[in-house]
This record gives sequence, C-alpha cells and structure tokens, in this order.
Amino acid sequence: MVNQGNQPSSERSEPLSSALDDPASVPYFLWDEPMTVAELRDRLRQSSDPERTRLLGKILREARDTEAWIFTTPESVAQNWSALSLHLGRRRAFWEFLFKSWVSQGRLKVDWPQ
Repeated sequence: MVNQGNQPSSERSEPLSSALDDPASVPYFLWDEPMTVAELRDRLRQSSDPERTRLLGKILREARDTEAWIFTTPESVAQNWSALSLHLGRRRAFWEFLFKSWVSQGRLKVDWPQ
C-alpha cells in the first residue's frame, strides 16, 4: 500500500521486510515506527541531532549488527557514542565489546573509552 495523501506513515499496513536495499520496503526493525528505507535515510540526513541519534540508536538496538552499517559507519557511531549509548538498552554491552575489540585489534582507529 502506498502512503495516500496525508496518511501518517505510522498508520501504514505494508509488511515489514528484510530487503534493506529496496528504498520502498519497511525495515523489520522499525516494527513500532513504520517508514520506508528511503524515508529512514531522509530522516537520518535531515533530522535534528537528537532525532538522528534516536533513530541510529533504534537501528543499533533492533537491527542485526551487520545491517546497521547500511545506515551508518563505525566511525560515526564511535564519534557519537556518548549520546547513542543511551538508546541501546541491553545491546549496549554488545556494541561496547565489539568496538573495544576492533580498537584493540587495530581494525578501527578511533578514540574509544577504556
């Protein structure tokens, strides 16, 4: 179903999808806030810092870890870690472990809290 007129995206009935390369699909990890991949990319590009941080936090919290990089970079996450980490819930420990490992192995050149 296409968003008709002024129907808010939260009232859509499109099925959730794992086809993150399709701009018209609704990502499975946005189950509680349906929007298409194209809309998500636009919001990540154009939103205020707090909204962008909230959306990136949702991606890191809800999406598969390998799919998060479709929407951001490890460098960007590291740079914004103090704000992003507040949105991660129990996934925070996973991301901390991953980034600490990458930094200690020399795979990622960023300042990371020890």
